[in-house]
Amino acid sequence: MSGFVYAIATMDTKAVELKYVADCLRGAGVQVRMVDVGASEQKRFSPDVTREQVRAGKPEKPSESRAEAIAAMADFLKSYLLNRAADGHVAGVIGIGGSGGTSLITPAMRALDIGIPKIMVSTVASGNTAPYVDCSDITMMHSVVDVAGLNVVSRKILGNAAHAMAGMVRHQVETFSNASTVGLTMFGVTTPCVDAVRGQLEASGHQCLVFHATGTGGRAMESLVESNMLTGVLDLTTTEVADEVVGGIFPAGRDRFERSLEKEVPLVLSLGAVDMVNFGARDTVPDRFSDRLFHVHNAEVTLMRTNAVENRGIANWIAGKLRGAKTPVEILIPEKGLSALDAPGQPFYDPDTNAVLFQTLEEQLRDCHACRIRRVPQHINDPEFADAVVKSYARLATSAGGHRSELEPARRKG
Repeated sequence: MSGFVYAIATMDTKAVELKYVADCLRGAGVQVRMVDVGASEQKRFSPDVTREQVRAGKPEKPSESRAEAIAAMADFLKSYLLNRAADGHVAGVIGIGGSGGTSLITPAMRALDIGIPKIMVSTVASGNTAPYVDCSDITMMHSVVDVAGLNVVSRKILGNAAHAMAGMVRHQVETFSNASTVGLTMFGVTTPCVDAVRGQLEASGHQCLVFHATGTGGRAMESLVESNMLTGVLDLTTTEVADEVVGGIFPAGRDRFERSLEKEVPLVLSLGAVDMVNFGARDTVPDRFSDRLFHVHNAEVTLMRTNAVENRGIANWIAGKLRGAKTPVEILIPEKGLSALDAPGQPFYDPDTNAVLFQTLEEQLRDCHACRIRRVPQHINDPEFADAVVKSYARLATSAGGHRSELEPARRKG
């Protein structure tokens, strides 16, 4: 193990508990740095990293409210940990706290690379953890009792968390080189396409990471791009954009596509499942859509067919992102259908509505020199379309200098 585990809390209120966690970690043979992010100085135990060091010497504003002070400290902590991580000093991060401490510490955890061990022991870990975890790999552990003193329950929970962290940092999982690691987006209705593409890539020795296109899935994929863990992206199922534009439950997020474009990785994009917007149970669909065409996927997921106006908006949204491309991007349009439901005899089959999407995208990207749009006279789930995707990726990877056009197998490292 190299580096330190950074154990973080507001030590003006949780110094005893944090020292207990640090002592457990040291007892397990782990190097620890206790970090104070409290609102005021405390004298009971001295932190290894003071709140002033976290703030990099920048003074507090006397007029700050509690919420503003937490947000400011969260930003300082993020910068502090990112700087330590850049120097190779961060082996893991463990935080303890209530709702305030959790909202302060987890943004810094989310900013760290995927794979760095992260545990947050929190009083709010039994509820909706999405605001704290988002698409990161934070492990949330419910404290059961408040983080307020050491007792028969808190000692056990905090000790378990510390030893879980010790296990993570002392027993690193062996991974392969990221020299040829490709991310793919998939939905149930585009599974045949993605499975066929994945099969061809894996047969050539490439690692494929498949992400369920549920909003967090797309963002998780792009966070791995940002962490340099993916060197290619086959964003074949962009249904998250439909939800972003129309108001479904799996939105892309306003930054979708940006990280892949900024990192300039080989990027092949298609329009998988853009024929639909995702909602929850049928009775949760907003009333404004009452006259639309629906397909009940299951008791918890209702799909709505996109219309021409929405398709125009979706195409404009995608084009607005892709116009920022600095290196070649290939966009493949499956002319005969975008999903398993968008095929002859299926409920969402509507070539005229799809034509609006295709034409708008072509018009909007006509002057984008980095974007190459190709119409493929196949359905997205046809084997021929998968072949076209693989050929496009090989072409981009070759131009990027990463692989031979025949998809040279990746070298592994132990």
